[in-house]
Amino acid sequence: MTTRAHETGRSDSVPITLVELIWEKKKVEHWLRFGRSCHEHRIDGSRKRVGFTSGSVFALIRWAGNEFGTVVSRLDILRAVSRGEPFQILPFVHPGAELLLRITSWPKVERVLQVIDAIEALGIDPCEVSPEHWRHLHHRIAAGEPFRTYTRARHAAWLKRRKVSLDLPHGWGGGTQ
Repeated sequence: MTTRAHETGRSDSVPITLVELIWEKKKVEHWLRFGRSCHEHRIDGSRKRVGFTSGSVFALIRWAGNEFGTVVSRLDILRAVSRGEPFQILPFVHPGAELLLRITSWPKVERVLQVIDAIEALGIDPCEVSPEHWRHLHHRIAAGEPFRTYTRARHAAWLKRRKVSLDLPHGWGGGTQ
């Protein structure tokens, strides 16, 4: 995967990550499982483009099939990046995003969808889940190993850690989250 610095237009513009969603039933289906977009533009009857501000986390599902069944199914959990941050180039995501989780094959995609449902059942917005949890889930599923369940306690710890890192002076190892 190629990584580049975030490309932007004007210096006063807010960087937006654009995602193209497609819905051609039983052929090509790209949809969001979760995410809070700041922009939406309908291209035509089967396509629209949505935009996400820096730091926004969203899940993109891409599915394609033909008369014989599923050709590809993929779920990516992505974070829209700020100007100057590295990112991965992905199809239908412009200019790209930080990849937190990438799963292919319907059984694995379905498993991640169940995890997202369980997180929502706790009353937690998946957009607010720790990025490290999505990375952990990616690695454990890819390795065929059991993974940790995301709990309210883990979420509370993440929110406290994020608050502390945001309160640290710039450059004190707090990260961007």
